[in-house]
Amino acid sequence: MDKFTTLTGIAAPMPLVNIDTDMIIPKQFLKTIKRTGLGANLFDEMRFDRQGNEIADFVLNQDAYRSAEIIVAGENFGCGSSREHAPWAIKDFGVRCVIAPSFADIFYNNCFKNGILPIALPKDVVDVLMKDAEKGANARMSIDLEAQTVTTSDGEVFSFEVDSFKKHCLMEGLDDIGLTMAKADSINTFEAQAAQARPWV
Repeated sequence: MDKFTTLTGIAAPMPLVNIDTDMIIPKQFLKTIKRTGLGANLFDEMRFDRQGNEIADFVLNQDAYRSAEIIVAGENFGCGSSREHAPWAIKDFGVRCVIAPSFADIFYNNCFKNGILPIALPKDVVDVLMKDAEKGANARMSIDLEAQTVTTSDGEVFSFEVDSFKKHCLMEGLDDIGLTMAKADSINTFEAQAAQARPWV
């Protein structure tokens, strides 16, 4: 998993509440178990019409936001079914951070396991960040996970809270498998001792 330490990038404003996982990646794209390729269908039903043409007024189809690495959204982001494909699609598109007043619990936890930083901030702070994001490609927002700060393009700084263990894993690029493999020497020692003590097993 990619490490997350700092990020400075374009933030896309999505002032919608209850953006659910079916909006993020519709059910017809859940056939794959690969973490790549889903970015092409991120927000598919909002990005494209039934003929596959781009919907011009959707934020990620606007030139200023095609390379967005941050999304600023409304409350309850990631609600709905607990599909891990949702953070896969977000990450594959190139977004590494989502900022919202609140998140669905399962989506929130899945973000950390897939190299995405979800930041929950009070609505009045998110409103400030939303206005900053609306300035377009010239307004680049900065995220510092070590310092736990979000800095607007105008230099206004906001602090955010994050669980210390989740922060450690994200900064070190450790998903569940990575955490297990970090204990490989201890696991191998235990297995060797167990095999010697109980050779019949």
